[in-house]
Amino acid sequence: MNLGPFEELVLASTSSARRALLDGLGLPFRVVAPEVSEEVVAGTPPQHAVAMLAERKARAVYARFPRALVIGSDQLVSLLGQTLGKPEDTAAARAQLGSLRGKTHDIFTGLCVVGAGFVVTEVDSARLTVLPLSDQELDGYVATGEWKGCAGGYRVEARGQAIFQRIEGDRSAIQGLPMQRLTRMLREAGVQFY
Repeated sequence: MNLGPFEELVLASTSSARRALLDGLGLPFRVVAPEVSEEVVAGTPPQHAVAMLAERKARAVYARFPRALVIGSDQLVSLLGQTLGKPEDTAAARAQLGSLRGKTHDIFTGLCVVGAGFVVTEVDSARLTVLPLSDQELDGYVATGEWKGCAGGYRVEARGQAIFQRIEGDRSAIQGLPMQRLTRMLREAGVQFY
């Protein structure tokens, strides 16, 4: 493997799911917390917000590691025009998941790769339908704690798999890092995988 003109690959995220997905490529990389504000102007469409936040994260880390190729990502859930981010506590997680049960929603994942002379930002979208969960099922899932740090209050890669009736889209994107898009972008930047 060869990182092309870059000294290292950096993931601008503290997400364990994103780290696990990137691990799967077998490339050496560093994880750095982006430490940026995740605030966006109220009313910003979620697909624009995730693109802006992914780029903000990638650029913030790139400013600290200017010889690196930096990956930034962000996610938001959209239900009937309402945007859902990461719930702050158990009550918020239950409310978010409760609003999704029995309904179909969109999840938008922003991805940005930044390096010297290279910037690409894209957005992936997927549609998910949550089963009409009983209050007991809803409380049971929230009690797992999987909602922590997850837009919409769920994870599709763990026990959350059992709460969905239908999943349409790139599962890796739903988990937080659209791998097909990412590998294409890394190749465009000059990364050689083999």
